[in-house]
Formats: sequence, C-alpha cells, structure tokens
Amino acid sequence: MNGRRVTAADVARSIGVSRATVGYVLNDTPGTRISPETRDRVLQAAARLGYQPNTVAQALARGRSKIILIVLPDWPIEFSLRTQLDEAARVLDEAGYATITYTHHESEHAQPLWKLVEPEVVVGLIPFTPEDVRSIRAAGISRITPDPDEHLDIGLMPAVLAGPQLQVRHLASRGHRKLAFAATPDKRLSHLNAIRRRATERQAADLGLELLEAREIDYRDDNLAEVVHAWLAAGVTGVVAFNDDIAGTVVGTAVRAQISVPGDLAVIGHDNKPVASYFAPTISSVGVDNVGFGRWTAEQALHLAAGRPVSAGFPEPAVFLFERESTA
Repeated sequence: MNGRRVTAADVARSIGVSRATVGYVLNDTPGTRISPETRDRVLQAAARLGYQPNTVAQALARGRSKIILIVLPDWPIEFSLRTQLDEAARVLDEAGYATITYTHHESEHAQPLWKLVEPEVVVGLIPFTPEDVRSIRAAGISRITPDPDEHLDIGLMPAVLAGPQLQVRHLASRGHRKLAFAATPDKRLSHLNAIRRRATERQAADLGLELLEAREIDYRDDNLAEVVHAWLAAGVTGVVAFNDDIAGTVVGTAVRAQISVPGDLAVIGHDNKPVASYFAPTISSVGVDNVGFGRWTAEQALHLAAGRPVSAGFPEPAVFLFERESTA
C-alpha cells in the first residue's frame, strides 16, 4: 500500500465487497447476516494486506479511550512523586487503562494535553485552578478529579501538613527548643516550600518553640558554612529541612565545618529518599505513604471512568518517622 496505513476500504476493494461488510466482519458486529464464506474472504484479505484496526478511531466511536491523563504540577519528578506515579499507573494498567502523564507549566505556550488527546478522566495531583477546569470542560471532558466543586486548597490538606508537623514534634521530643527551617531554592517548589514552612511555624508555635526565619539552602552556594555558623550563634540546635536533599546539604556542610551532627546541630529531612539512609551520617526523615496515595489516585480515576466504588475525600495522612543518626 505504498507505505500508508491499510484501511477497511482497501480490504473491501480488494475482494469486491462493501465497506460496511468489511466493518461488520472486522468489528464482529452482532446481528448481521454475513455468510461464512464472505467472512473468511474478508479475514483472509485483511491478513494478506496487513490490516491493523485504528484503535483510536474505535475508542472514539465507543466513547471510551481507556486513557487516563494525570496532570503533574511543575515540580521535579523525584523519589516521592515517581513512587506515587508508578503505583497509580500499575493500578490503572491492571484495570485495562493506559496512563499518560503531563507536566502543566504555569507559563505554558503549548496547548494543554487535555486538548490534544481524548482521555476518559483528567486527574490532578494537586487541585486544578478554576481556569484549568474551564479549559478542561471546554475540551469536552467532564470527568475531573479532584472534584472541582469541592474547592480544595493544597495548603490545608492534612496529608501535606502532617510531614512538617511530625518533623517539628520529633525535634521537640529530642529536647530542641530553637529551630531553623532550611528551604529549597527551587522556584518550581516555592508554593510547596511555603506550605511546609507555615506548617512548621504553626507546629513550633503550638509547642512553644522558637523558629528562626527560613533560609534557602543551595548546594552550589560557597557560603553555606556561614549560614550554619549563624544558626549556631543564634542558639539553633535543630533544623527542619524541606526535603532530604536539603537536609543532606545542611549535614554535609556542618560535617565539613567540623560541627557535630547531631551533637551541635540535629537535622531532619522529608520524603525518606534512599539517600537519607546511605548518607553519612544517616539522615532522619519523615516518609509519606506515596504508594497509598498513588493507589488512591488511580481508584478515583477508575471511579469516574468505570463506576468503581471508592472512599470520598483525600486519604488520611499516613506519615512515618525514620529516626537515624542526624537526630539520634
């Protein structure tokens, strides 16, 4: 066929039958009166010509694409997010659905992917903005999760706040009364950084602890030792880090400056990445149930796509303390 796709019309012309007859045979349409001989001729011609069904067209005709679009915030795809996505994709695959992930940039020049594909459900890992909801619905997609009508705020979600709260409580349990927050310099994470910092401030205030103003910790900064020494001079003995990468940078800086960890400065990270357990000294961290959250995300999509039962609302926060050498 000169390199082009073989169509049902090509099959019909090759054996002198109608396009409708070929369609009935290839789609195994019930209730049609087609002789066994004609059916065999159609199937043999399709095999000879190398006909392959246009699955996209078939899905659109059925109104079922079996595609779930997961929209990612413009965050680095690191350990926690990757674990969550892997579990969501696994659950959806077992249910017969393909997963497409798409990073939604704030200053976007390309068309949003929900306008270019035909997903059955659009899933946001964080709540969609009203503008996004209007755009998704304008593309003819009505199945959206989280439910836009619930007007969720990521900054108020217990699952997001529980980690920083546990970080502060752990340092308080070790006797630390003056803390510092080590922030990420990654501007893509500025909103999440602010949420975790506020959660840290509120938990510290509730426990009667003092929390210094947040400082960005960039591993490329040659003056990090000065930051750590300034913390010590101000009486800081515990550091709440935005994540394990930031915690590792603080610990590494302290060790190179001959500051004892945790003797002079205790540090706790967030996410419980593998690096936390093989860093030296090992880094205490708070881990979130990313597998459970990924499974819940897939279940929400399957509820909208196939009517599967699912619990309402975001899952209860499941966070775990992994105490290691940096706070022991």
